[in-house]
Amino acid sequence: MAWFILISLLLLGMTLVLVEVLFIPGFTVAGVLGIVATGAGIYYAFQAFDPQTAIIVLIIAVSSNFVLIFIGFRAGVWKNVSLKDTMTSRSFDDRLLGLEVGQKGVTVSDFKPYGKVEIGDRIYEAKSAVGFLSPGTEVYIEKLENNRIIINKQ
Repeated sequence: MAWFILISLLLLGMTLVLVEVLFIPGFTVAGVLGIVATGAGIYYAFQAFDPQTAIIVLIIAVSSNFVLIFIGFRAGVWKNVSLKDTMTSRSFDDRLLGLEVGQKGVTVSDFKPYGKVEIGDRIYEAKSAVGFLSPGTEVYIEKLENNRIIINKQ
């Protein structure tokens, strides 16, 4: 009966560690329970058997868990979870395309200091360099910086 309990605890621990490594990458409940079950099996071996047998069980349990972890890393499961690509684009990269300092436009909304301005046939969000502007005010582009349009009154 003692061997059955020992083998059951060790197999349960190794199974949970294997599940952790292969199917649930990270450090989750399955891995913790696997380590606890393996530890309980080793503790039980030291309580129920002679020290020489318990040390053999300890060596077998620890080495088999390391082998399972090694197999998990070799299987490439972590490659499916890790980020491989990087984003090189930014939002609104071409928002200011075709705009130049000095271009004229008309405010479409109130500027407090941000609002909408019509330049050409498109409407842009811009910042007023002078503060409050009412709709219908003729403006020009004073600066184009950091993907922002800064306008001023004519």
